[in-house]
Amino acid sequence: MRSPDLDRGGPNGTVGGVSGAGSGGRAEIGSRVDGTVSVHLVRLLVQSARRFGVAEEQLARVPGTDDMVLRGELNRLPMSSLLRLWELIARPGAGVAVAEAAPLGTLNTWDYLVTTGATLADSLRAAQPYHRLVTAAAEGFDLSGEADLTIGYRTSASDPTVASTVNEYVLAYYLRRAREATGRPLVPTKVTFGHPAPPDYHHLIDVFGTRTIEFGAEADSITFRADDANAPLPRADPMLADLMRSHADLVLASARTVADPLDAFRIALASALDAADPTLARVAKALAMSERSLQRHLAEQGTTWREELDRLRYERAKTLLAQGLTTSTIARHLAFTDDRALRKAFHRWTGTPPTLAR
Repeated sequence: MRSPDLDRGGPNGTVGGVSGAGSGGRAEIGSRVDGTVSVHLVRLLVQSARRFGVAEEQLARVPGTDDMVLRGELNRLPMSSLLRLWELIARPGAGVAVAEAAPLGTLNTWDYLVTTGATLADSLRAAQPYHRLVTAAAEGFDLSGEADLTIGYRTSASDPTVASTVNEYVLAYYLRRAREATGRPLVPTKVTFGHPAPPDYHHLIDVFGTRTIEFGAEADSITFRADDANAPLPRADPMLADLMRSHADLVLASARTVADPLDAFRIALASALDAADPTLARVAKALAMSERSLQRHLAEQGTTWREELDRLRYERAKTLLAQGLTTSTIARHLAFTDDRALRKAFHRWTGTPPTLAR
C-alpha cells in the first residue's frame, strides 16, 4: 500500500471546522448534506419497518441501516435509503403509525426547534432554515398564511403509494408536535392531500380530529387557526431555542455522510479498533454479513481487509504520535501485539521509524 493513498483523509469522510454561521459556511454545509437524511429519521423507519414485519434480510439490503451506522448520531444517509424504507412499509395507515411511534425527541434537535419558540408559528418559522437537519433539500417544507398557519410538504417520492404514506406521516408528525408544544389537543381547520381518497380513511379522521380532509388537492398541507398558531407556548424557552439553533449549525457542520459503499464498513471497523478487537469476524457481525460476504464486498470495491485495517491504523498512528504518546501506548491503542509490531508496520507504511513522525 502506498502511503500517499493513506493521506487522503479520515476513513469516514468527516469534514471538520466548517462554520454554519455565515452564508459561505451554510453553502458549503448544504453541498455536503443535500441528498442525505438524518440518521434519527432512518432509525425511526427501521424500527417501524420491524414492527410492520419487514424481514431483516430486506432491511439489510438497504444501505446504511445496520446498527453500527444507526448508532452514529451525526451520520447522514442517502435519500435513496430513506425512500427504500418507505417503500417497504408503504400501506394504508402506515404513515400515521410512524408518527404515533415518534414522541418528542425522536428526531433530536429538530423536534426541539419546532416546539421551544414563543409561539407555534415562531417556532416553525425559526426552524424552517434548518429543515435539512431531518431530510434532503429536495423535500419541500413550506409555511404560509397571514393569519391561519399552513404547513405544506412535498416529497420527492415518485411512487404514488409511497408519496401518500410519506405525506400522511409528515402532516401527522406536525400535528403531534403542535399538540405537544401547546399542551392542548389542537384540531386543524383543514388537511389536504394530493393523493386520491382511499376507500376508507377513518383512521385519518381519528388522527387529525376532523372530517375536513380534502383529497386530490394541489398540495399536501395542514392548517392551524391563527389563535392556536400564535398563542404563547407553555414550554417556550427563548434561550433554549437560541441554543438549539446554534446546536443545529454545529450538527450540520459536523455531519458525516454515509454514501460511499465502504462508509458503513469503515465506521464498523473504526468501532472495532476502538474496542481493541479489529477482527474480520467482529466487523462482519456488526454489519450483519458473513465474513466471506464482507471480503467479497471489499473486493468489489477494489480493496481488501488488510488494506482497510492498515489505512485506519496508519491514520490513527499519525494522530497519536502527534499527541506525543509513546509507541508502546500507541501499539495498545491500535491492537498491535507490541510496539515492535507497530514500528515494523510504520516502516512498511512510510519507510521511516515512527519517531520521525512526531
